[in-house]
Amino acid sequence: MIQQIIHRFLLRRHFWRHATFSEIAELYASRLMTMFALRFVMVFASVYLYKLEYSLVFIALFWAAFYLLKIVFVAPAALIAARIGPKHGLFIANVILGVSLMFLYFSADVGIAAIVVWCILQAFGAELNSLCYQIDFSKVKHTDHAGKEIGFMTIIEKIAQGASPVLGGVVAALFGPTSAMLLSVVMFLLSAAPLLRTAEPTKIHQHISFKGFPWSQHWRSLRACVGLGADVFASTNAWVMFVTIVVFVGDGNEIYAKIGALASIGVVVALLASYLFGRLIDGRQGLLLLRSMVYFNSFVHIMRPTITTPLGVLISNSMNDVATTGYNMAFTRGIFDSADTPGYRIAYLALVEAFANFGAAIAALSLAALIAALGSVNGLTLFFVYIAMFTLLIASARFPLYRR
Repeated sequence: MIQQIIHRFLLRRHFWRHATFSEIAELYASRLMTMFALRFVMVFASVYLYKLEYSLVFIALFWAAFYLLKIVFVAPAALIAARIGPKHGLFIANVILGVSLMFLYFSADVGIAAIVVWCILQAFGAELNSLCYQIDFSKVKHTDHAGKEIGFMTIIEKIAQGASPVLGGVVAALFGPTSAMLLSVVMFLLSAAPLLRTAEPTKIHQHISFKGFPWSQHWRSLRACVGLGADVFASTNAWVMFVTIVVFVGDGNEIYAKIGALASIGVVVALLASYLFGRLIDGRQGLLLLRSMVYFNSFVHIMRPTITTPLGVLISNSMNDVATTGYNMAFTRGIFDSADTPGYRIAYLALVEAFANFGAAIAALSLAALIAALGSVNGLTLFFVYIAMFTLLIASARFPLYRR
C-alpha cells in the first residue's frame, strides 16, 4: 500500500527517469519503513541503557565499540552487495536488525551478554543496510535530477524520523520501552518486503578491487566523512545523553515520550526545507548549501550546552535538523556523483562508510574520556564545543561535481 501511494504521488514527476519508477518506489517504500523502525528505538537506546543504571562513560564506550564494529563489517557488507546485489543485501540487513532487537529486549534480565550480542548484530545489520542502500540509490538515481530525488528521499526519511520518535516514545511511556522494541522488530521485517519485486540494479558476482582507485580525486571527500560521522554521533546519542541528565533529570518512563515529541517536532521544520534544498542542489548551488549549513550546524553545537529547558531543546533540534538536512543532501549528491566512477562504485561507497564510522568512533571515545575526566555535565559541555570545531571538517570536501 505504501509503495502504491508513493507511485501515484511521484510518478508524473519522474517521467525523465532512466530506471523504472518501480525500482525507485520500492526503495522509497522500504526506506520509509526502515527509518521508522531504526528511529523507533535508536533515539531511545542511550536512555534505555542509562535507565538500566549503566554509566555515561559505559554508554559512550558502547557506542564507540558499535562504530568500530561497523568499520570491521564494511568489508563483508561490500562483499555481500557485490555478490548478491544491494536489494538482497538490504533484505538480509533488515532481518538481522529485527533479530538484534530481541537481544536488547532481554538485556534487562540477561545483562551485559545480551547487550554485547545486540551491539554486534546491530552493527552488522546497520552497516549492511546503510551500504546497500547507498549502492542501490546511487545506481537508480537520475544524474540530471539527482538533487530532486535526494530531496524526495529526504522527505521520506523525515516523515519516518518525525513520526517514529513520538510514536515510539508514547508506546515506551505507556507500555514500557520493551514494547517499542517489539514493534520495531515488526517494522524491520515489513520493510524488507518491497525490495525483491524487481531485479537488482547492479551486476551480481562482482569482484571488488582498489587497484587503480583515483585516491587523489576522492581523498578530500573521504576525509570530510570523518567529520560527518562525528556529527551523527553528536547530534543523536551525545545530545540525548545531555538532554536526559540536564533537562529531564529525574523523569521516569515519560522521558521517552518527551524526547520523542521534541525530536519529532524538530524534524517537521527540516521536512519543509528538504524539497527546496533539492532544487538548490540541481541549480548548481550545492557547494554553497554544503558549506553554509556546516557552519550553521557548528553554531548550533556551540549553543547546546546553554540549553536547560524543553523549549530550548525544541529550538536546538529544529535548527540542527535544518542544518544537517541541508549539508547532508549536498554531501550525498557529491558522494553519488563520485560513486559513478566506472568500476569503483562499491569500493568508493565502502570507503565512505568506513571513514564516517571512524569519525563517529573518535567522537564517542572523546566523549567517554571527557566525562571520565570532568564529570557528566562538564564533560558533555566541553564535548559540544569540541565537536563544533571537529565537524567543520565536513566543509573541506572537494567533490568533482562542484568543480565542474
